[in-house]
Amino acid sequence: MTLQGFTSAQANTDRGPRDIGQPIEEVRARLSQTWASQGGLWGWLTTVDHKIIGRRYIITAFVFLLLGGVLAAVMRAQLARPESGLISPDLYNQLFTMHGTTMMFLFAVPVMEAFAVYLVPLMVGTRNIAFPRLNAFSFYVYLFGGLMIWIAFALNIGPDIGWFAYVPLAGPEFSPGKRADIWAQMITFTEVAALATSVEIVVTVFKQRAPGMTLDRIPLFVWTQVVTAFMVIFAMPAVMTSSTLLILDRLVGTHFYNPAEGGDALLWQHLFWFFGHPEVYIIFIPATGMVSEIITTFTRRPVFGYLFLVLALIAVGFLSFGLWVHHMFVTGIAELGASYFTASSMLIAVPNGIQIFCWIATLWGGRPKFKTPLLFVIGFLIIFVLGGLTGVMLASVPLDTQVHDSYFVVAHFHYVLIGGAVFPLLGGVYYWFPKLTGRMLSERLGQWNFALAFVGFNVAFFPMHILGLAGMPRRIYTYPEASGWGTLNMIASIGAVVFALSFVLFLWNVMASLKRGAVAGDNPWDAPTLEWATTSPPPPQNFDRVPIVTSRYPLWRHPDTLPVGTGLALDTREIVLTTVVEGRADVRVTSPNPDIWPFITAVVVGVTFIGSIFNGWVALVGLVPIGIGLIGWGWPSGSVEDES
Repeated sequence: MTLQGFTSAQANTDRGPRDIGQPIEEVRARLSQTWASQGGLWGWLTTVDHKIIGRRYIITAFVFLLLGGVLAAVMRAQLARPESGLISPDLYNQLFTMHGTTMMFLFAVPVMEAFAVYLVPLMVGTRNIAFPRLNAFSFYVYLFGGLMIWIAFALNIGPDIGWFAYVPLAGPEFSPGKRADIWAQMITFTEVAALATSVEIVVTVFKQRAPGMTLDRIPLFVWTQVVTAFMVIFAMPAVMTSSTLLILDRLVGTHFYNPAEGGDALLWQHLFWFFGHPEVYIIFIPATGMVSEIITTFTRRPVFGYLFLVLALIAVGFLSFGLWVHHMFVTGIAELGASYFTASSMLIAVPNGIQIFCWIATLWGGRPKFKTPLLFVIGFLIIFVLGGLTGVMLASVPLDTQVHDSYFVVAHFHYVLIGGAVFPLLGGVYYWFPKLTGRMLSERLGQWNFALAFVGFNVAFFPMHILGLAGMPRRIYTYPEASGWGTLNMIASIGAVVFALSFVLFLWNVMASLKRGAVAGDNPWDAPTLEWATTSPPPPQNFDRVPIVTSRYPLWRHPDTLPVGTGLALDTREIVLTTVVEGRADVRVTSPNPDIWPFITAVVVGVTFIGSIFNGWVALVGLVPIGIGLIGWGWPSGSVEDES
């Protein structure tokens, strides 16, 4: 690989001057103008810059986190004392449905994909994400779906059927009105957005990597996003199918889930949990990528067992599709089937254990700097191991039968998801905040943030294990004083207050640092991966000249001058496509300019989805404006791609 790298691809003079031999200042100025988004409302609606859209995704997801957290706080206040009348049973049903739905569908999965949208193109050394207009479309669809369900909740028609929406409770007989319809349609919104983003990530990683970035040089965070993207592509259609069949039962009068007419209520559980258990790993696997990047940077050594970590990620992705029936051990399934799913549920602990031992070995062999990002990673290791142990316990049919639908499961679920995803996520925010904003978060506030989060979380959720073993069922809005559950519930509620205060402190740290935080510089952590090879925050074009990769840790291999390639146009949004395995420069293509059609298409899709809840004919009539939007989207712009 020469330093010119992709100069050999024949120059297309129709695209104007190229960066060969041009002073870097002139290259930077012209590329910034070429790749910049327009100002004002029009620019906001038309931008296709992955960094702008990624920031929107991140901010929107964290807003939903705060909203979901407020609902959790209200529920904890209700359960702090026995026989409480703080809220009504109907409102409580809406609260736990909205809390679970918001956290799982509007925060946990989207926020991980949001970091992928922002970081993956930077980490693989390209100037924009693949299919950037599809990326813009996916954000608007996600936003409209979240707004729809929260506006419905504000109008007291929010769903009240649980985030899992089991039939027949969610069917037309037991849930009249539009609450369940709104939930089911929200699923379609969010899964369309997730599928679109996953396609973009897969294509970006396999075809837009920097020249020289072979498969064994891909950063581990990028590997986690690739595995997650494939999991989304295979898992999300199941829940979209289940929600579509539910809407048809409710609005059209079909009987997919009605046993009296030949349907099957358990079909819902099979379809939902075939998606639902991989979803836990769709949330968790990107967090492991954050852990790997943070540990590598703060130990100042290459991660131990890179190949084993990649293989473990792939193994977890495959095995996660063989676990779903352990959510259904009490439904009367055959013993042979229960044995298979018990074995597979325990087997997945092996690749997860491999990852943990690789991280511990990296920490042991390095010289850790215990900055805030690494503190959150250490908290993750402790909490996730505890959650994983209770997960192995629940894989046992006799124990699961006893604690099914109890607060033991609630404790396990939150230990896995908050410990396994939220703690690494907060560490990732502290780690990449300088890249997004050019400012540093306060280290002292960060350490207090971690301490409050770690203590508050364990005080809030560990007592729930004991409550579950003592017989407290989940999803109840109150309990009798004679049950003896009051003391532990009060302790859990106090812990929830401390945990909530940690997020108040986190929000204060973010807001204050945006205004007064220390200027970060390009690479404040001395990190080794390509996102730190450009300015903080990055310019519109990401890189003035596309880097050439000769190592798994390019910024440690070339601390002073990173090899770069030349030959790209200055006045055209041009990117390099590379070969899938070896990362050799293959062809130059143009990346789309800002475009209003993704927004228009998202609006008409949103109106069609929402309108069809109230009148089925809207779904048919809506095909016309959707078709117009897609035609406008795909209409030739007049630019000719480089055929070389």
